[in-house]
Amino acid sequence: METIRTSQRERKRLEVMSQVKMGLMTLAKGSELLELSYRQAKRLRARYEAEGDAGVVHRLRGRPSNRLGAAAFREQVLARYVEQFGDYGPTLAAESLGAEGLVVPAQTLRRWLLEAGLWARHRRRKVHRRRRPRREHEGELLQMDGSHHDWFEGRRAEAVLMVMIDDATGRIYARFFEEETLAAAFEVFQGYAVRHGLPRALYVDRASIYRSDREPTSAEILAGKEPKTQFGRAMEELDVRLILARSPQAKGRVERMNGTLQDRLVKALRQRGIGDLAAANAYLEEEFLAPFNAKFTVPPGQATDVHRPLDPQQDLARILAVCEERVVQNDWTIRWRNGFLQLSSGSEVEPKQTVLVYEQLDGRVRAFLGERELTWGTSRTQPPARGKPGEAKRGPPRSNQGQRPAANHAWRGKALPAPAASGDVGGGQLRSGSLALASTSLAAPHTLSET
Repeated sequence: METIRTSQRERKRLEVMSQVKMGLMTLAKGSELLELSYRQAKRLRARYEAEGDAGVVHRLRGRPSNRLGAAAFREQVLARYVEQFGDYGPTLAAESLGAEGLVVPAQTLRRWLLEAGLWARHRRRKVHRRRRPRREHEGELLQMDGSHHDWFEGRRAEAVLMVMIDDATGRIYARFFEEETLAAAFEVFQGYAVRHGLPRALYVDRASIYRSDREPTSAEILAGKEPKTQFGRAMEELDVRLILARSPQAKGRVERMNGTLQDRLVKALRQRGIGDLAAANAYLEEEFLAPFNAKFTVPPGQATDVHRPLDPQQDLARILAVCEERVVQNDWTIRWRNGFLQLSSGSEVEPKQTVLVYEQLDGRVRAFLGERELTWGTSRTQPPARGKPGEAKRGPPRSNQGQRPAANHAWRGKALPAPAASGDVGGGQLRSGSLALASTSLAAPHTLSET
């Protein structure tokens, strides 16, 4: 007896066709149950009556697929993959091969790689988490994070890529920096704001750049405010809500984007031989970000863009800067960075008043009394001299240890007194000599004073 292997769909067709053949069901009803057209059901019944149970088996069972690529083309694709794209995933490899004229679907390439042992599925069991839905509007929420990675694969030291991603659309903006610092966070935020406007909220981690651990001051306690870092103060001035994540999964969208960039961007930098930050940032701006965003950006749930445009009257460079309070001293100077800023006579500010000093990203230092900017002259690195008016300035104290009198010093030319006569030849002479030396040394100051 011949064994016929059938699928579940083929077994259903066999059951229906047998009932149609026995007259227990009409062919029209059978075509409805099998979700086939009446003409297709007639063809199926004809094959069943002619071939028996084998008539319902698919005609391609045991035969190669008509969509199977040519063997020579498959070998060419696999050889090129091994030669150039050995560490690429199937999706990125299919895109890169297509750019070279070797067009193959990503799923087909994945199957070829699995069959050839050139790729293995990466399955990891993760803790179940509920994915947070995207925000509805573009600019409603942005996530920002620094990705520390060997971006240049040893062509230079490790760097950090500061990434900002819009939660609603997935559009990104990124720049390379040496380290994840306050200046880096300010610069990448300023670059995004100039291009797209100010977001409504910003999602970041709990690094010391964004979260303050100091105790609140008396004024902050009375005002009911929490201590803020320089970045938090700047976001408050710009009316951007700063949200601190309590886990990496809370800002999973930017974390997943970091993984994508660590795959695609690293390989793009490798292909172009880029090994310094300036060239890498130029490549991001001019070549990488636009096509990357065009490929991965999704339309928002609502078409309204809620980014707030920059106010021309808003001094963004002043806000995105280090700001500290200083008290004007009695000589109209402000202490800043181990130096002094000398306020000009026309500043109209009095000693003991509190002013705000800003140090911008470009290194410029500005002082403000309220909203009025103060002018100041050159800074000094040493404090002013202290003393009574008209008192001569004294030099620094010096030590006389280790100094020898000069060759023409007064006491060097003075002869020693002759020893006194004594009957005791031995001990008396020694005693007279000792006294003479002592007398000379004690008399030396008196002799110097007379001369």
